[in-house]
Amino acid sequence: MTDQPTSSVGPEIPLERGMQQGLAKITTPSESTALRTGLFTLGSSLIAIVIALAISALLLWATGKNPWDAFSKISSTATDSDKLLETMLRATPLIFSATAVAVGFKMNLFNIGVEGQYLFAALIAATVGSRVNLWSPLHVLFILFVAMAAGAFWAGIAAVLKVTRGVNEVISTIMLNYIALSIIQWLFENWFRDNEAQGLNVKTKLIPASGRMPDIVDGRLGGMFLVALLVSFLYWVLVFKSRFGFRLRSSGLNSGAAKTSGIGANRMIVIALLISGAIAGLVPMQNMLSEVYSYGPNATPTQLGFAGIAVALLGRNHPVGIVTAALLFGFLDSTSAELQLAGIPSSIVKVMQAIIVLTVVIVNEAAIRRLNKRTAERTAARLVMVGAPA
Repeated sequence: MTDQPTSSVGPEIPLERGMQQGLAKITTPSESTALRTGLFTLGSSLIAIVIALAISALLLWATGKNPWDAFSKISSTATDSDKLLETMLRATPLIFSATAVAVGFKMNLFNIGVEGQYLFAALIAATVGSRVNLWSPLHVLFILFVAMAAGAFWAGIAAVLKVTRGVNEVISTIMLNYIALSIIQWLFENWFRDNEAQGLNVKTKLIPASGRMPDIVDGRLGGMFLVALLVSFLYWVLVFKSRFGFRLRSSGLNSGAAKTSGIGANRMIVIALLISGAIAGLVPMQNMLSEVYSYGPNATPTQLGFAGIAVALLGRNHPVGIVTAALLFGFLDSTSAELQLAGIPSSIVKVMQAIIVLTVVIVNEAAIRRLNKRTAERTAARLVMVGAPA
């Protein structure tokens, strides 16, 4: 994400231009080598986490709680194999969500509609998946494909609005979240709910056994974790190692220069949002294919789309950073119950997550800007040494 907004058809209003420029400055791209940037980012992230823990300790102390007790309880769970499995389980949907957001970030697009996209995909995939009966691997792949298609369809609405009417994706995806929730409620209540279900937890019809994802560890870690790692790897290949990824990043860095070189900015906007929406459709699949096997308003997790934004920022839109940040968030979430049993408010976990994101983003941004300045100074010094004008 840089300081040039992507081009779109239609007049550019000052509000949209200012919003895009503001969003573009969230993270500064590094101008140094990948290895040097990685080491700088790793070091600054560790420093930022230490600062975040110190701030969290002060907050605990200010509320009358012993910070040492809280951190001891959290650290003691790190060696528990059950907690490690729960960490990976909780991290799975966050990896999908953050990757979906990161695809948009690389195109200088802020897709805030992951929440609505994955909930819409969950309803459609559960409904379609429960009405077919295929060979088991094919059935699972079919449900995943339907979920990705539904998520891409919902994200595609924002893409069409942007390239045809110049509607900023931040505004359109926020509005589409609310529209999705209303449409989902109407469809569920009038068409897709299983009226034979007992109790208040009404859901769609159950997905047959052939459409359920096998577990890696029975009952504790679903197979969608491996799918999440595969999606992260494919994201790395697509965005960082392919010609398409170069075009995507070029359009995000400078849409004007990209257009001059023959890269269609509008086409890249549509493709980026479709890919982002397709990945967003995979967010609820762990819950659907490994846990409840259906969709229900009270059975499908929410707020994962917004959590993905934080994870993507924390991971600086890189697949390794995203997986690491998702595991960190999953680990902190898995300690909530133990903290509450120890008399420590479980809400401190959300506070710590927020502080970590803020400190890591701020410290990383300062480190990258410092690195860029040093790189520019060294380049200028070398030019002077060889007799070229600085």
